Amino acid sequence: MSTVVIVGAQWGDEGKGKITDYLAESAEVVVRFQGGNNAGHTVEVGEKQYKLHLIPSGIIHGNKKNIIGNGVAFDPAAFFREVEYLEALGVEITPETLQVSDRATVIMPYHQVLDQLKEKARGKNDIGTTGKGIGPAYTDKVERSGIRVCDLLHEDVLREKLHLNLLEKNRYITEILGGEELDEETVFQQYLALGNRVRPFVRDTSVVLYEDIRKGKKVLFEGAQGMLLDIDYGTYPYVTSSNTTAGGVASGTGVGPRFIERAVGVTKAYTTRVGKGPFPTELENEVGEWIREKGHEYGTTTGRSRRCGWLDLVIVKTSIRVSGLTSLVLTKIDTLAGLEKVKICVGYKLKDQVIDYFPASLKDLAECEPVYEEFDGWDDSVAEAKTYEELPLNAKKYIDRIEELLEIKCSIISVGPRRDQTFQKDSL
Repeated sequence: MSTVVIVGAQWGDEGKGKITDYLAESAEVVVRFQGGNNAGHTVEVGEKQYKLHLIPSGIIHGNKKNIIGNGVAFDPAAFFREVEYLEALGVEITPETLQVSDRATVIMPYHQVLDQLKEKARGKNDIGTTGKGIGPAYTDKVERSGIRVCDLLHEDVLREKLHLNLLEKNRYITEILGGEELDEETVFQQYLALGNRVRPFVRDTSVVLYEDIRKGKKVLFEGAQGMLLDIDYGTYPYVTSSNTTAGGVASGTGVGPRFIERAVGVTKAYTTRVGKGPFPTELENEVGEWIREKGHEYGTTTGRSRRCGWLDLVIVKTSIRVSGLTSLVLTKIDTLAGLEKVKICVGYKLKDQVIDYFPASLKDLAECEPVYEEFDGWDDSVAEAKTYEELPLNAKKYIDRIEELLEIKCSIISVGPRRDQTFQKDSL
């Protein structure tokens, strides 16, 4: 058995897509277990760049099995747009290389309308949702009124569930949120057609994964977003609507926790987040802007600029604890090249004590002051390194201190966006 989970150890955008692609070379199955097309993974192979939102990053390799698990909020229209985008780039996609769980919750048009209208109604208290319908789809799932992929395959079931949902949703959209009513027949025909298109890709993926693991196949589980966006452990309410930690793998794929061997957390050499919410180490100055521009810190899905700040080890330490991380991947160390000094947050000063955990209360978090350690910077030669030994001395000191403070190894180092700018420091 060889199973590895990749999760974000910050607020997302850590480079999970690239690292999944890197590890997928030796994997046989790649699985998405939560989130939806609100995620954005960018992978660069040679001169080609692939921007993925819903489909697992392993699809680029061609000969891997890729699975969209039951924990994913599945937008079938977005799925086929992404299939067509990848095929135009020369990626061959078949029901053998890409499979969708029959238990995944479907994002319907009214979910997208509700998402956008509710966000608009929040005004200055908006959460920063992408408007893709993810939250409302998960709401229906928990409320037990959701439409699942298997329902798209049965005309009578789809019609009945859609009719009952639109009776409620249309009233809420028009009378409460001031939107326009959705036409039931139009939506029905659209999603019946999408169901027929997706039918060849649909499997009971829990059974598929169980058999693959029993046969000793190497399985890579790919998370979306990051730990600080987890619905339970993130900066609530400025979070996503699913469990982004390694614990979400079991419920999001139908694979028991005893089958998960290793959990790898991906973290940037600094910290970013998109949208509203607390950010203790944020740099609202020239250095923050410099990092944003050099690191091309703009969202793959939304295009929104990311807020930038120093590396926060309180966040990463929380990820290690909550997800049971066995090692880290450190990305974008090349972005910091050129700075005379760099800093690491090693704790928060809260009132009269220093803490090394992330408070649940945003009120408590607002009172936290970062405690920093400062390091000498390094130059752009870092991007040419092919091994840890080839890194500039100050970059190695930075990495060594991270490992010392976190008591965990950085197993993989990334010094640029391409596949060949990634190397293993320690074995996974």
